[in-house]
This record gives sequence, structure tokens and C-alpha cells, in this order.
Amino acid sequence: MIKTENLTKHFGDFKAVEQVNIEVHSGEVLALLGPNGAGKTTTVRMLTSVLRPTSGHAWVAGHDVVTHPAKVRASVGVLTEHHGLYDRMPAAEYLDFFGQVYQLDTKTRRERAERLLDHFGLSAARDRRIGEFSKGMRQKLALARALIHRPPVLLLDEPTSAMDPESARLVRDALHELRTNERAIILCTHNLAEAEELAARIAIIRNGKIIANGTPAELKQQFLGVPEYEAVLGEPLSDGDVTLPEGATLTGRGPLSVRFTTPRGGQDNPQILRALLEQGLAIISLAEVPRSLEQVYLKAMANGKETKI
Repeated sequence: MIKTENLTKHFGDFKAVEQVNIEVHSGEVLALLGPNGAGKTTTVRMLTSVLRPTSGHAWVAGHDVVTHPAKVRASVGVLTEHHGLYDRMPAAEYLDFFGQVYQLDTKTRRERAERLLDHFGLSAARDRRIGEFSKGMRQKLALARALIHRPPVLLLDEPTSAMDPESARLVRDALHELRTNERAIILCTHNLAEAEELAARIAIIRNGKIIANGTPAELKQQFLGVPEYEAVLGEPLSDGDVTLPEGATLTGRGPLSVRFTTPRGGQDNPQILRALLEQGLAIISLAEVPRSLEQVYLKAMANGKETKI
């Protein structure tokens, strides 16, 4: 649904985006992560045919962003960092206006507008001017605008920014529902927990280049190594040695825990668990030690080497 080949954008001598290669298939969410100024917004603008690439190619919903810009714009819903809301318009009139822009008939655009206002908890404010809205309400209205024409591609920049936890949860639930076999989504966010929850694949961009690209599990393996497991004990560990089967490595021990790694991950856990029980350890639970996307992101930014999986 979205594909780029060596997508590049230069502003004079400044290389904003350099040979970016990404693919997002129908039913997928790709989280595009990176610091401010990394090239995320420039990439999104090229994917919406707002900016013309210096070199390389990009296709959105099967349309070339250079040769078919009108078809590209009709195929995408965009939530930008700066919403461009019309403060003097009432919310319902605003959505109706954009329904007309996308050439929806009167009945369709009004039904969709009412449905979206209700879904995002804005029905009671449908006749209020947008200038009276809070930041969270404005964010939800901007997302409703991006969805009014039911686009097959969504490009979302910080969709839960400035929202309270309840509203942010509502938007994330909506994004789960929007992830269908007919739609692809690129999510630009600084909320790494949100990216890990919503995205099937993660791409990290720095200085205009993709330095990591893969599923969360693949990137954790790549940047953090083999997973670590922890056995939690019901009784204090004695001072004696803990013996693990061949290939497993003891990485830590506490009064009520034992941590280890093994090259084959969870496949060796039954054998290791049996060995620990035979040594008289009262094991309550055995689980992988959680590893966050934040750890991956920080490691990738520190390394800075391009890694594609």
C-alpha cells in the first residue's frame, strides 16, 4: 500500500531525507520513530505529494507521488503536527466542508460526520466553534477530518499528543479498529509504548536515514541480544551454586530470583526449569524479563548504523 525506493529530499546542501526505503502492506501499522528534525515530517510530506522528491520513488495506494499527485491525495488521510483547523467554523460544518472537498454527496458526508463526532465524544460540541475547543478536542476533530473520506492510507503525526489518558486510550482503540486488510497506516510518534502497542513494524530514522527497520521482536533481538529469563522463588536462595544445563548462562541471582540466558530462548526453558527444581529451588514462576522499545530506540540512536531486517 505504501512503498518507497531510495526516497530522497535535499533543500540546497541540506539532506533532509536520504535514500529511505520502507514498505507498508494492507493491514499493517508502521511506526516511524526519530528525534525532532530527523526527517519524519519531510517523508510524510513526500508521501502526500506535498513535496516533490529530489530523487527516488514512492507509491501510495498504487499511485506514484510525482506523476499522480491528485490520486495520492485522495487516497490518504493525514493528521499533521499543525492541524490547520478553521477556528471560526463549528465542528460539524468543518467536517461537512472537508466532505465536500473529497466530493462526498450530502447524505454520505453528514452521516459520516455525525458518526465520527459521536465516536470521538464530540457530539455535544458539534455546533461550537473550533476556536473554543481544548487541545485534546482539536486533536480528535483533526483525526475525524482525516477519516471523513475513509482513505486506504493514514499518515498520523503524534495522534495522541496533548490528550488526557482517557482520550488517548479512545484514539488508540480507534486506531486498532482502523487497522483492517484494506488500510495501511504510518504512525509518527514519540510515545514508544504507543508505538509498541499499535505497530507491527518499527522504522527508526536519524539524520534523514533509516537506521533500523523490523518488527519489535526482531529489533529487540538485534539491539538487545538474546532474551533474559527470570525464575522467581518461593523461598530464599541458599549460598550454594546454581547449576544450569549446558549452553545456559547465569546472568544474575537475588534472594528470591535467578536470571539466565540461553541461545535458543524459551525452547530450553523446560529443561532449565527441571534442572532448577532438581536442585531444590522452590520456583513460583518463570518468565522472560521485559524489554522495552525504549531500550531498542536508545541503543539504535547510540549505534547509528543502518540495520534492516
